[in-house]
Amino acid sequence: MTYEQTLTHMRAKLQRIAPDFEIEYKAKIAYEINQLKKERNAVILGHNYMEPALFYSVPDFTGDSLELSRRAAQTDADIIVFCGVEFMAETAKILNPTKTVLIPSQKAGCSLAASITAQDVRNLKARFPGVPVVTYINTYADVKAETDICCTSGNAKAVVESLHADTIIFLPDEYLARNVALETGKHIIFPYKNGSPTEKNDAGRR
Repeated sequence: MTYEQTLTHMRAKLQRIAPDFEIEYKAKIAYEINQLKKERNAVILGHNYMEPALFYSVPDFTGDSLELSRRAAQTDADIIVFCGVEFMAETAKILNPTKTVLIPSQKAGCSLAASITAQDVRNLKARFPGVPVVTYINTYADVKAETDICCTSGNAKAVVESLHADTIIFLPDEYLARNVALETGKHIIFPYKNGSPTEKNDAGRR
């Protein structure tokens, strides 16, 4: 796609939400990025939270983080550029171990992922021996490594039910844990109060 084609495409997508001078400026950046992407045999993944100007011009695939990582695994690209937060790039690397995975911003973080550490998980496992640990995908790789199984918000209920246990440790999202407890009738233990892992007996039991 030429610069003129890039500009035309971006104008069609962004004319109602951005002034034309901004679209022209970012179209130049997008064109240069796309040229470099071809030269380096890279694929760019754009999470839904990207700013609109680049979301509609640079990524090869857009969507949620797990699906993007899966799509990248199906390409022959040498480099994966994940326009998202750090844990998303980690997930892409886990699913694409032989490829180089880059993240554009070193400041890209997630407060939910940062709220739980691998040591927190080890502490919970020591406190509740034998209780299965389910981790939401919005966590860092070292946390995932300490758990039994990972889930997304869409399959959390099915994952918890598949474990056939009355009590489950669910990390780190309190609200998702409460919803899963209500949907499954299981006793869910989760960290709360500024991320401090604590047993919570009223998460829900039918």
